[in-house]
Amino acid sequence: MYRYTDFDTAFLASRNAQFRAQVDRRIKGHLTEDEFKPLRLMNGVYLQLHAYMLRVAIPYGTLNSAQMRQLAYLAERWDKGYGHFTTRQNIQYNWPKLRDIPDMLDALGEVGLHAIQTSGNTIRNTTADPFAGAAADEIADPRPIAELIRQWSTDHPEFQFLGRKFKIAITGSPDDRAVTKAHDVGLRLVERNGEIGLQVLIGGGLGRTPMVAQVLRDFLPREDLLPYLEAVLATYNQLGRRDNKYKARIKITVHENGIDTIRALVEERFAQIRPDFTGEDQALLREIETHFAPPAFRGGNAQAYEAAYDADPLFRSWADTNLAPHRRADHAIVSISLKAHGATPGDASAEQMRTMADLAERYGYDELRISHEQNVILPHVHKSDLPALHAALRAQGLATANIGLISDIIACPGMDYCALATARSIPIAQEIATRFDELKLEHEIGEMKIKISGCINACGHHHVGHIGILGLDRAGVENYQITLGGDGGPDTTLGERTGPGFSADQIVPAIERLMLAYLELREGPEESFLDTYRRLGADPFKSALYDSTRTEAA
Repeated sequence: MYRYTDFDTAFLASRNAQFRAQVDRRIKGHLTEDEFKPLRLMNGVYLQLHAYMLRVAIPYGTLNSAQMRQLAYLAERWDKGYGHFTTRQNIQYNWPKLRDIPDMLDALGEVGLHAIQTSGNTIRNTTADPFAGAAADEIADPRPIAELIRQWSTDHPEFQFLGRKFKIAITGSPDDRAVTKAHDVGLRLVERNGEIGLQVLIGGGLGRTPMVAQVLRDFLPREDLLPYLEAVLATYNQLGRRDNKYKARIKITVHENGIDTIRALVEERFAQIRPDFTGEDQALLREIETHFAPPAFRGGNAQAYEAAYDADPLFRSWADTNLAPHRRADHAIVSISLKAHGATPGDASAEQMRTMADLAERYGYDELRISHEQNVILPHVHKSDLPALHAALRAQGLATANIGLISDIIACPGMDYCALATARSIPIAQEIATRFDELKLEHEIGEMKIKISGCINACGHHHVGHIGILGLDRAGVENYQITLGGDGGPDTTLGERTGPGFSADQIVPAIERLMLAYLELREGPEESFLDTYRRLGADPFKSALYDSTRTEAA
């Protein structure tokens, strides 16, 4: 992973000192909250319902153990002992005191972390496949390119005050684990005639006007990436709407002008600026790539793994759900669930963070990843170490065997924290997970992605959930709309709204009816909910939701 240079360290120290002075002026009353707002947002500080919130960038979701331990330290020293991992591979602290935030930023800088551009109308943290550099299906590791984008975009003078925030995601796998089509710009590494380049997608996004990104350039040589991105951003900066913040995202710009017009303008701008890029960016990329060399993988057989798999049903259940194929047959990718039944999705205590750091150091070549699904990944674990790893995770409540199942729910903080939310998300996620654990049905149901948002900003990605839940305020009462059939994979699909919403006490029984209907309707255990929905359409599921003669399981 990338290691900060002296320049990076000095840059962060200067930025943090600048913000410390701004915080001091706010506390002394020399700045009003309105005057302070754009300054704090540039440093990842929000004002939530009950307190300030600090959002820390985890670049493309990659951490080492020292960084994870420092995140644990921040949680204990300046928060309430936990942090919340988000759908953009960041971590949020929901209870810091404003006067302490500069100290938190200095502590982050000690381990090469920061909160720059985790907010504001600028280029946000570039997200990536959490299995990058390890996945068996990967064309190439996308993280060096993500790091190049991070360095290019940080404090870029032309793009600090865009019409709206701008989000980029990149994947190196055909099995898109970065939801690239739901981003302002999505980048997919592709191979053509033996050359690796990028497919460029543009105009995706969720929120109040969800749209799926379109292909802007089918194949872009890697050496053209930065000038091409500059051309995209410059076109958006010039053409995008600023009269209405709800119509200011690039997806609206693409929709109103058409992809052909946008493509022509981008290509024209690209042709103008391409000669200005004389190779320094590619030299930098080659230097960055040296930081992402694979670890020195150890050999050995997997007999300990195979023996535990045959003898221990708890280990076998965990292995079946929480392991993914590694590029090396003697290793595995481990997903650590932060979704224990009844827990808050994405939350990790300081003790759990330290445990994961210790385990990464002991068994995982000192690497951790944060997934957009709010779980933690150990990308490289030798199979012979998996039984010991599993035992250590169990001791800390981190061995829940539910990755990709109905209790592995994405949920935004909702009205428990967020000033924009119109309904709670966390309690609904907790109740769904608890109910299906009681029913002992989640393994029978199989693959299921439930995503919950507490308002139309869609931070819980409900539009691309197999089942999406959107919490809204209806005359002072929380009301939950259901969408079905969404998918965030390579062929991203937006879910379809089923009909009237449900009250907070009705939504869990409604999900239960949906699942019982699916189990009746599917052609067999091998047919997933999404496949059944696509085969039959929405009508039988709407009947299950709204037919009052149906009853829930006892």
